[in-house]
Amino acid sequence: MTVTIYDVAREAGVSMATVSRVVNNNPNVKPATRKKVFEAIERLGYRPNAVARGLASKKTTTVGVVIPDISNAIFAEVARGIEDIANMYHYNIILCNADKKKEKEIRVINTLLEKQVDGLLFMGGAVTEEHQQAFRTANVPIVLCATSEESGNLASVDIDHEAAAYDAVQALIKQGHTSIAMISGTLEDPSNGYARFSGYKKALAEAGITYDESLVRIGNYRYESGADAMRYFLDLEQRPTAVFSATDEMAIGAIHSIQDRGLQVPGDISVISVDNSRMASMVRPQLTTVAQPMYDIGAVSMRLLTKLMKKENVDQAQVVLPHELVVRQSVGGSK
Repeated sequence: MTVTIYDVAREAGVSMATVSRVVNNNPNVKPATRKKVFEAIERLGYRPNAVARGLASKKTTTVGVVIPDISNAIFAEVARGIEDIANMYHYNIILCNADKKKEKEIRVINTLLEKQVDGLLFMGGAVTEEHQQAFRTANVPIVLCATSEESGNLASVDIDHEAAAYDAVQALIKQGHTSIAMISGTLEDPSNGYARFSGYKKALAEAGITYDESLVRIGNYRYESGADAMRYFLDLEQRPTAVFSATDEMAIGAIHSIQDRGLQVPGDISVISVDNSRMASMVRPQLTTVAQPMYDIGAVSMRLLTKLMKKENVDQAQVVLPHELVVRQSVGGSK
């Protein structure tokens, strides 16, 4: 039979209220009484009923996390930051993969809200009107994590993606490159896509380099799309001397396509990207990239959400974390 809080109270010789205070880490319990309750819990094998506690307190101590692609190492690093801070503040997380599909994102958001989560962290692409509608029906705090939206109505934690891309292209320009291609994410994605594309164009314009549409290919963030885009650039009559990729994974695909043609990186073509995933230091040559602090984005997002859930004062609801150029071996001077 299921052991109840009543059984523990009777075994320990205390009231059910005292057992509840011990289980919920209430400091107003004498050490000797606390010890007696824990011994009774251990003898009986009592496990607190989270559902019952949630019904009583109207809190589930659970946070829903919508992640675009659970197999992507970048998002795994964000999730690690979220979980570490969640554990610190005694929250559990429900992690849901949405496959970067709007319909699935909306469905997952609604499912998590139906499960009575205390808060929601959303990692995804564009925050559309359909997303906003789902968020408006929520009566819990929501924080956008590694993404943002234009209105500024929702709390968010991210980097300045346009500035990160600008700095990457600037690094190529400083090496003398004037024929710079880009492997972009979808332009419907406000951060990895459109913002990084805007940073690319801005850097070219400031350097007086004419934007050439033929030097831009749209990828899907995956290795194969980076490899395909690079093969297209290599088949051009006048191939570029450098390539800026919106993500590390596509950049690595590009590097391998270059090497498959018997060419060298950076001897023949330089490659740079944004992310600084673990793969960036595993590929050869090691990839020069702009690092976004993915663990910190997750950790800061979760800490911001805890403040909102506890109705604490929040000085800044839209947080922009710094990025940093990490110089390795994939960028050289233009020939």
